[in-house]
Amino acid sequence: MIPRYETPEIKKIWMDENRFRRWLDVELAAVRAWNEAGAIPDEDCKNIIERAGFSVERIREIEEVTQHDVIAFVSSVAETIGESGRFVHLGLTSSDVIDTASSLLLGESLDVVVAEMKKLHKLLGEKAVEYKLAPCPGRTHGVHAEPTTFGLKLLNHYAELGRDIERLSQTKKEMMVGKLSGAVGTYANCPPKVEARVCELLGLALDPVSTQIIQRDRHARIVTDLAIAGGTLERLALEIRHLQRTEVLEAIEPFKKGQKGSSAMPHKKNPILCERVCGMSRLLRGFALPALEDIALWHERDISHSSVERVMWPDVFHLAHYMTKKMIQIMSGLVVDTDKMMKDLDITKGLLFSGRVLIALVENEGISREAAYSIAQDDAMRCWNEKIPLLELLKSDPRISKTTHSELESLFDLGYYLKHIDEVFARFPELSGAEASK
Repeated sequence: MIPRYETPEIKKIWMDENRFRRWLDVELAAVRAWNEAGAIPDEDCKNIIERAGFSVERIREIEEVTQHDVIAFVSSVAETIGESGRFVHLGLTSSDVIDTASSLLLGESLDVVVAEMKKLHKLLGEKAVEYKLAPCPGRTHGVHAEPTTFGLKLLNHYAELGRDIERLSQTKKEMMVGKLSGAVGTYANCPPKVEARVCELLGLALDPVSTQIIQRDRHARIVTDLAIAGGTLERLALEIRHLQRTEVLEAIEPFKKGQKGSSAMPHKKNPILCERVCGMSRLLRGFALPALEDIALWHERDISHSSVERVMWPDVFHLAHYMTKKMIQIMSGLVVDTDKMMKDLDITKGLLFSGRVLIALVENEGISREAAYSIAQDDAMRCWNEKIPLLELLKSDPRISKTTHSELESLFDLGYYLKHIDEVFARFPELSGAEASK
C-alpha cells in the first residue's frame, strides 16, 4: 500500500519483521510439539526456545542465493541457535509454516478492522438516535418520494454495518485454522498429533483436511466479506455526497479551517473524503476477483496464489481500515442542516404527499384506484409544471366532491409518515441507552 493510504496498525502486522515473527511462532510451536512427542531432546528444545531469532537483512541475503524465502528464513533462524538448529522445521514443508502463520496474521488484521467498524457502528447508532425524528425528503431514483427522517436513514446504515461486523466475526472463526499435513496432505513426515498440538499452542483450530495448503475458499471469504463491507461504507459516503450538493445542502462532511476546495474557485467545499471512500471501495472490490480465482489451484497446490496474496492481503486490510477511519472522521464532524431538510420537504409544493392523497380518494370518494390515481396524477403533474401547491389544486378539483377541505389539509401532515419511527427504533434495543442520553 502506498504511504498515503496505509494505517500504522495494519502496517505493523504485515511488515516483514512481524510476518517472520509469526513464522517463528509456528516453528517454535512445532519444536515444542516434537519435544513432547519425544523426537527432539529436552536440551535441544531448550536451546531452540531460548536462542531462536532471525534477522530480516540476513534472510534477504540468503534468499538472494536460494530464491526461496522459507529456506532463507529457516537458515537464518538456525544460525542464531547453533547445533540444535538442525531440529528447526523438522518434518515440515514451507506451506505448513506460511499458511498457519497467515491465519494468525489474517486474524490479527480482522481484529483491527472489526474493532474500528464497531466504533463507527456505535457512532452511527448515536447519530441515528439524535436525528430520529428530524424530517427530511425520502428519495427514490434520486427524486423526492415520501417524507422520512434523517435518523431512519442512518439507522438503515447502522443495521447494514452491524451485519458486516457479524459476518466478518463469523468469517474469522472459520478461517482461524492451521495445518502441518505436509507436501500433499498425507502427514507422511509430521503426524496429526503434532499438528494438533501446534494448533493448540497457537490458538488455532485444525483444518480437518488440507493439501499442501489451506484451501483458498476460506481466504476468498475474507476478501469478499471485506469487499461487501466496503460497499456499505461506500453507500453511506455516497449518501453524504448527494446531500452535500449545492442544490441540496442537507448535510456536509467536515471542512477544516484553512482547507481549500479548489485551486481556482475559493468558494468550493467539496466532499473529498466521501469521494475518497467511494474510490477506495472500487479498489477493495477489485481484490474480490483474484481472491476467488485463487481458489482453483493445480492438484494439491501450485504457487499462482502466492504473488497475489503478498499484495492482496495487506492491501485489502489497509483499504478497509483506512475507509472505516475516514467514515468515523466524516460522521463525527458531519454538519446536518435540519432546517434545510424541512425547506426541501416543501420544495415540490406538496408532491411528497401524493401517495396519501391517492389512498384518501379511494376511501372517501368511493371510486376505483385507477380513477383515484388519474385524479391525483393529473393534479400532481400540474403542480410539477405550473408550480401551484398540490393542496390548492386538490381543493379546486371538481372531481373531488366527498372529501372536505379540512380532510385534504390533514393529508399533508408530516406526523402521518413518522408515526412508526419509534417502533422501528425499538427493534434495536441496544440504542435505548443512546436515546436516553439525548
